[in-house]
Amino acid sequence: MLLVVDIGNTNVVSGLYDGPRLLVHWRLATDPRRTADECAMSLVELFRHSGHEFGAVRHIAISSVVPPVTPTLVDVARRYFGCDPLIVGPETYTGMPVLYDNPQEVGADRIVNAVAAYEKHGGPLVIVDFGTATTFDAVTADGEYLGGAIAPGIGISVEALFQRAARLTRVQLRRPAAAIGRTTEASLQSGIVFGFAGQVDAMVRRIAAELGGRPLVIATGGLAPFVAEESVTIERIDPLLTLEGLRIIHERNQKGNGK
Repeated sequence: MLLVVDIGNTNVVSGLYDGPRLLVHWRLATDPRRTADECAMSLVELFRHSGHEFGAVRHIAISSVVPPVTPTLVDVARRYFGCDPLIVGPETYTGMPVLYDNPQEVGADRIVNAVAAYEKHGGPLVIVDFGTATTFDAVTADGEYLGGAIAPGIGISVEALFQRAARLTRVQLRRPAAAIGRTTEASLQSGIVFGFAGQVDAMVRRIAAELGGRPLVIATGGLAPFVAEESVTIERIDPLLTLEGLRIIHERNQKGNGK
């Protein structure tokens, strides 16, 4: 079996694959202070709870945008699973040309998402990932990663607002009845929900115009379903796109295409 792990700034999302089939996936808070032993024990409990064998894992693939956490997961892979994990980075064979001016700067998760989306849907594509940051990534019709945009994510933007505005209190993120809020709660919900959906639509339209053709727009990340309901440009939702991309890249490297 293959264990894939996406280490993000807010969450570590992992999944267990048997061939191309995703058996189960988990989401844990990212904590750079956790030791390899603590991470391993968390995995033991997750495997046990889901009814899968911890020792059945033969391969591990990792993407990470949190460098201090990566060595910890490598340690877990070697000590508890007895394997050297595939760490997706600039030198990893992915099957997708990266046309960024400096490919070293591109987050691994962005490339992984692009690989999965192109494998499943072809191109051109615009991928919107709702994570700690909201990222927009463009893939050409020929399957080349072109670049994109990075904006502050919903969670950190809302948290900053509440921290800096003393009279504003946290509200539940849900669709408001109208754009014109008649209470502070409704006004906040309108600004957050409709505001971020509008940002997405404006950015997607600009990127699509530069990309050419009629790109398919795919949303991923934990808050993708929430925002997609109000977006007029998002066409598909795939919350686990990154896990699928890790599986595909691992498979390509197992076949020796990157040798």
